Amino acid sequence: MALICLVLINKHTTLAQTPETVPQDTTALKIPKQVSVNNVFIIGNEKTRKNIILREMNVAPGIVYDWEEFLRILKTDQQRIYNLQLFTSVEITPLFVEDEEVELLVSVKERWYVIPSIIFDLADRNFSEWWINQNRDLSRVNYGLKLNHNNVGGRNEKLRVMGQLGFTQAFDLIYSIPYIDKEQEHGLAFRINYNTNKTIAVKSAQNKQVFYTNENEEILRKNLGASLQYTYRGNFYNFNYLTIGFSNTKVHEDVLTQNPNYFLNDSTRQKYFYASYNFKHDRRDNIAYATQGELINVGVTRYGLFTNDDVNETEISLIANKYFRFSDKTHFVTGISVSSYLSSRQPYTLVRGIGYAPDFIRGYEINVIEGQQTFIHKNSFRYKLLDVAYDISKLIPIEEFNTFPIRAYLSANFDHGYVNDRNHIPENAALTNTYLYGYGLGLDLITFYDQVIRFEYSVNSQQVGSFFINIKAPL
Repeated sequence: MALICLVLINKHTTLAQTPETVPQDTTALKIPKQVSVNNVFIIGNEKTRKNIILREMNVAPGIVYDWEEFLRILKTDQQRIYNLQLFTSVEITPLFVEDEEVELLVSVKERWYVIPSIIFDLADRNFSEWWINQNRDLSRVNYGLKLNHNNVGGRNEKLRVMGQLGFTQAFDLIYSIPYIDKEQEHGLAFRINYNTNKTIAVKSAQNKQVFYTNENEEILRKNLGASLQYTYRGNFYNFNYLTIGFSNTKVHEDVLTQNPNYFLNDSTRQKYFYASYNFKHDRRDNIAYATQGELINVGVTRYGLFTNDDVNETEISLIANKYFRFSDKTHFVTGISVSSYLSSRQPYTLVRGIGYAPDFIRGYEINVIEGQQTFIHKNSFRYKLLDVAYDISKLIPIEEFNTFPIRAYLSANFDHGYVNDRNHIPENAALTNTYLYGYGLGLDLITFYDQVIRFEYSVNSQQVGSFFINIKAPL
């Protein structure tokens, strides 16, 4: 009889499987003024270790909560567990064992963690750059093999091994472990990568990248990089990253004939150590496509740590985004991105500005606006058109792939910004040191494993309108 009672109550207190809404239909039971938790049980985590999930939960046994506060805590706990990006769904169910005592059942559905895949993607900054500026040139395609393991040992460790040919020939190895201590506050990540190119961007003109390939189609650039990153997560929402790395780049002498200031030192080699610190406050409801919360990222990077390094530069950056949800169907997103170099000139390998991730203004996807200081303010008002999940288990009888979700949002966008070029390069003067803006409409699709595809028509401040396809949320 007790079990039947628990199941009946469970029907009215189960949290939603997506991190957006929490149904609170409690008409069939007496709502308590306060509640305490006896135990937390987790099911569905066949690979993921229990402590990785518990790390994201603020609710704890033995503490008395007001009922409304308790529901709010469960909602945010569910969002944090989902944002691990280890599960396709997360469901938290309080089961009453007494009038003011519950046991929590956390039910998760795991993703497929080991994903070998074939690389076939574009080498350019975005799809529109390849389609318009590069005339859909298929030689600018990268291909190869990649292996991602997104939950090594069930501890949320990430392993990526990539071997690539095509436009950019590359090898990349990344391994990260979020926690190396019992308290789950400290983590480490390591990366080593090597790549070569026969065609590279040597400069920009008319606010577009200028690519060069020599007559013999020789390798023009080789780069070896390595980095070690330490992370500290003191609470649920604040992350600290300290990175130390090394970069060694060698270019063919023909590159310097195209741009004598490519490295700023009349040399075909550039090597340096660097260090960076980033602080991130992340309270988004969904890190892939947020509709509520905020994100702040502040960073400083020092290029050149020793006297014999070939670079002597400091960069500071700020990203601040705010997400306002008005209802289940509507939300507004606004965010600023600011970056600045302290020096007036940089080697072309460190050039920044609008057009380089994550800084862009919609309507200028095919342009690069380069300089030392960048300011961008992006805005989107979004209306949810569709939110469905299709059962495809008959087609794909694998549990991790048997549900195909689709969410669609209509977006109205307005971005504006400014790039300060202290050098006032004449061939790029049309868009540097001037106020820029872009506006338009878009359709955002969020689908399998939180993949985002955006279809947008935007008009820029030169009153040029174009259709663009982009991957990932703009902010």
